[in-house]
Amino acid sequence: MKKEQLIREALSLPANAIAYYVGQILVECFPDKALVEGQNVRFNVEEYARANYCRLEHKAIVHNQVVTHWQEHEMGAQRYVGVRVSYRDILEEPTESQQEIVDRSINAWFEVKWQGHTFDLVVMTWGEGRIYHYWIVSETAEVAKDFIAQVCRWNSELHGEVLVFDGNCWYKDARLYQSIRGSTFDNLILQGNLKRDIYEDLTQFFASRATYEQYGIPWKRGILFVGPPGNGKTHAVKAIINTMNQPCLYIKSFSNEHNIGAVFDRARKIAPCILVLEDLDALLTPENRSFFLNELDGFAANSGIVALATTNHPERLDSAILDRPSRFDRKYPFDLPEQAERLAYINMWNNSLRPALQISGEVAQRLSELTQDFSFAYLKELFLSSMMRWIANQQQDNMEQVMTGQVSTLREQMVSTNALAAAEPAEYPEQAMPPARFGPMMGRRRLRGGM
Repeated sequence: MKKEQLIREALSLPANAIAYYVGQILVECFPDKALVEGQNVRFNVEEYARANYCRLEHKAIVHNQVVTHWQEHEMGAQRYVGVRVSYRDILEEPTESQQEIVDRSINAWFEVKWQGHTFDLVVMTWGEGRIYHYWIVSETAEVAKDFIAQVCRWNSELHGEVLVFDGNCWYKDARLYQSIRGSTFDNLILQGNLKRDIYEDLTQFFASRATYEQYGIPWKRGILFVGPPGNGKTHAVKAIINTMNQPCLYIKSFSNEHNIGAVFDRARKIAPCILVLEDLDALLTPENRSFFLNELDGFAANSGIVALATTNHPERLDSAILDRPSRFDRKYPFDLPEQAERLAYINMWNNSLRPALQISGEVAQRLSELTQDFSFAYLKELFLSSMMRWIANQQQDNMEQVMTGQVSTLREQMVSTNALAAAEPAEYPEQAMPPARFGPMMGRRRLRGGM
């Protein structure tokens, strides 16, 4: 059989015969070469080549099937729309690209140049599960295996991205990482020494590995941010990720034990790292809670992992999470801001506005007094809604009048929202949920935005 017919003939076979058939033909065609085959989801050789770690050229010996995708960004993640197969069907970890069009070879024959070596690479996909298989024909098996290891290792690392787990798969999100860059401890306003305590806690942990090991103390950390929505928990998480310069794994959802195990297995491989579990009460269910606790504080060492969790509803969390220090060593309260914090936040926002929109220091002081029980999120909404109203009225009123009027409007909204939240049924029937006790309630905010 001619090599030109290899892919076509292979794809005409039953799915369980394709891999064996391709390997057999390649051995016959290259009797003096070594053949190494694999099926690793992290073997994204094209992404590795785009980072200039190797050179790929399609060989004209066969028809190379390349699928072109339109890359969309939705909620900080990537969605690929294409014909026949999508990017995520082939690889569980798509990485961010600035291109709007992405090409992916799904059945192709490459010539690879890497670190002074030149060898052949055949890649194929087939079946409903979109099996991604590859064969490397090189001078020695060692060269092929070294190349596979380098590609998989590079794709396992983070390069200016956040590693996101969504349901049952991982993907890298560079846009989410970039959105975090603007959140720092400098523009985070919290009560008292809370900001300093959090910063020093995490900084000391990552700098003290040798000390922990010297005294036989497990080098792991569990931190829980507790408080009503809109009071800085998400901003603090972003600031930590931005400042600590450690790999970040962000968990959007996990539904079963297999998912939870995959999350902690990946964290252990990447550690030291930060494992973000935002809205922990929503992630856990009666079915997965025990398994989660075992992964968090079981036989596995979890060395170098900071489990950083947040919750708006601690009353929904099991006492085994709230009351056992070995799971979450520190619990930091994010309460409604006092007047001093409200004034600091108002001044920070005011200084960012154009002169025509800025308010005087006296008005800022008065607004800080009028906005008792406002969260940071409501203070932000005060500025945003006031600016929109100022624009809609063609600037007939000055910003001070508009903002003062908006305080009453937002307070009415707060009262209505609190009444609605208190009337909602318990999310987990077996747990008694007291009425909302943290003040103003707003919709759940994920890592992508909000305070």
